[in-house]
Amino acid sequence: MSEDRPADQTDVRMDDDLALRPDREATVGSAGGREPRGDRRRADGRRGDRWRGERRRGDRAMVPEADFRSYYGLPVLNEPTWHDYDIAGYLFLGGLAGASSILAAAAGVTGRPRLARAGKVGALCAIGGSFYALIHDLGKPARFVNMLRVFKVTSPMSVGTWILSAYGPQAGLAAVTAVTGRFPRLGRAASAGAGLTGAAVATYTAVLVADTAVPLWHDGHRELPLLFAGSAMAAAGGLGLLAAPLAEAGPARGTALLGTALETAAYLRMERRLGPVAEPLRRGKGRLARLGEGLSAAGALLGATAGRRSRAAAVAAGAALLAGSACTRFGVFHAGIASANDPAYTVEPQRARLAARERQRNGVPE
Repeated sequence: MSEDRPADQTDVRMDDDLALRPDREATVGSAGGREPRGDRRRADGRRGDRWRGERRRGDRAMVPEADFRSYYGLPVLNEPTWHDYDIAGYLFLGGLAGASSILAAAAGVTGRPRLARAGKVGALCAIGGSFYALIHDLGKPARFVNMLRVFKVTSPMSVGTWILSAYGPQAGLAAVTAVTGRFPRLGRAASAGAGLTGAAVATYTAVLVADTAVPLWHDGHRELPLLFAGSAMAAAGGLGLLAAPLAEAGPARGTALLGTALETAAYLRMERRLGPVAEPLRRGKGRLARLGEGLSAAGALLGATAGRRSRAAAVAAGAALLAGSACTRFGVFHAGIASANDPAYTVEPQRARLAARERQRNGVPE
């Protein structure tokens, strides 16, 4: 016989099939027994569906819906071991070098020798700084040389190493011949070669970071190459505005405008498409990317207007463009690290993709 209980005492009721259906919720109801099993059947014969979506008046959930993130909120991914100043600087300087070589080659063909010389010297200095940052992050120069022992098309790091190795000597030879004035034919050939490989130098780093498991970089693989290309073009245009006279700075102004437009469009597209995964771009050090977009836009507009007539305005525009490109690279780098450290950006997008595939498999419309 069961013992009598006070009239105001309630009990926790649990459906018989709770153990088989973990998404069911235990509810608190009035004392006094269970509903007949037949009452928990729908007209279509499935059990418990009415109780899953509806509760009797006065009942309340005792077990909230699971909001899984990770064990104890710890990161799901290991944080990249890259140093921020080394790798973010490597990304910025490599893009500046590659785009400057392209601009220098175009300036040489169109008869703008001082703009061409500025681009070649700037490219050599930038690629030298990029090499230093990369080797400093690797710890030993021999590690870079060891990567040249093999060539793997499927490895962005291996391909990038060979691209840098092919680009560096040509950029150096182009700069030296431009400054000394000796061996002009060899200099023109080196300038053309550096311009051709410069496009790969300016963009391959986007493929490199997108090939990782870092959520922001991996999910942004469609827009990152365009974002990096536009950022590199804006930086090269800024360098040209800083170093070249107004009479020869026309291609630099056009490059800055085109690069800023491409960079801004790719950034906005990535931010909109990634949704919650792009949140690190709007907080912390990731906000540097948005600052970079503003500086690049301001520099490009200033260079295209007042920078045509005023040398001081051209210098200010060039400085803003270079600073904007650097902020964009540093912001994207820090936002990626933040997305790797927060398990929400790893777990929740995976669950959303699994749910979307399940709906597609079952023919359920979005």
